[in-house]
Amino acid sequence: MGGTEEKRPAGTGRPTSRDVARLAGVSHTAVSFVFNGRAEGNLSPATQERIRQAAAQLGYRPDPVARGLRRRRTAVIGLVTDEIASTPFAGRLLRGAMETAWDHDHLVLTVDSGGDPAKEDAAVAELLDRRVDGIIYAAMSLRRVRVPEGLHRTHSVLANCLPEDDSLPAVIPAERAGGRTAARLLLEQGHRRVAVIGGQDDIASVERLRGFRDALRAEGIALPKDRVLRTGGEISGGYDGATRILGTTPAGHRPTGIFCYNDRVAAGVLHAATRLGIEVPGDLSVVGYDDQEHMAEFLTPPLTTVALPHRAMGEAAARLLLDSIETGRTPPAATRRIACPVIGRASVGPAPTR
Repeated sequence: MGGTEEKRPAGTGRPTSRDVARLAGVSHTAVSFVFNGRAEGNLSPATQERIRQAAAQLGYRPDPVARGLRRRRTAVIGLVTDEIASTPFAGRLLRGAMETAWDHDHLVLTVDSGGDPAKEDAAVAELLDRRVDGIIYAAMSLRRVRVPEGLHRTHSVLANCLPEDDSLPAVIPAERAGGRTAARLLLEQGHRRVAVIGGQDDIASVERLRGFRDALRAEGIALPKDRVLRTGGEISGGYDGATRILGTTPAGHRPTGIFCYNDRVAAGVLHAATRLGIEVPGDLSVVGYDDQEHMAEFLTPPLTTVALPHRAMGEAAARLLLDSIETGRTPPAATRRIACPVIGRASVGPAPTR
């Protein structure tokens, strides 16, 4: 094989590909084929398996530096994001990207810009100077973003955001489908008088409401305008909205099911229900959104919610980027939507008959 010859590091005892070849009874070239992705068509499945077993027995891992020199790569991808330090969901997205990269023998170099466009441009420039193989740009709240300078000079994918100029591939939550899922949770329990509390005019609010209306419409149910209260994304907004809609409506006419913009809003709704003497889920069912860590499962009652797929988005963005790096082909500037799964707990029950 041409390129950098792999030697045993002095004094480390670290196994090399030549050790693997000796143990497996094959040539050094055969081992290189397996770990450089060229085994198919060159080696039988049995030989490939024998080489992998020998590598596992020795504890051998390919040298990413040597392999990077052969492939003109660094085996590092960059991840630039706007607010790692201040969001409860950053860890999930990072874990998804990092573990996927690690499975493909890549490391992730992460930079938090704090949402400063100048810092984002500088971070991308620094990553390019370090010759990373590609870059993921991630936002911690779904929105359209200015594409930082430099992303078009390498393989790049957006995660949890959309490019203003539609120039790059993006991986985002399937928000409209998530709204339909939330509605079905209530409809399947017989709820027909429902309301939506929280959110503003952002992409997530608009898409979730569209999906919620889709599912209601399919059952011939209308959602009156006065049953949609855009009160923001905090606990206080949920409390105020629920107090307004539950506290001023006679019991026989008030909603029996409420879909909340997020779990913080749902916490406010639960608090208002308690203050008003309304039992959840006996009198009122509540559905949240996000599955916020250290919160949703500890509310009273534990909150049924539609989860934002941050880990799955990190995994999908990393796979898309790594495929692009491996093939050398730029993926189309399309949007991939990741399903938002239901996390069932105890805040949803049958609609009251009274």
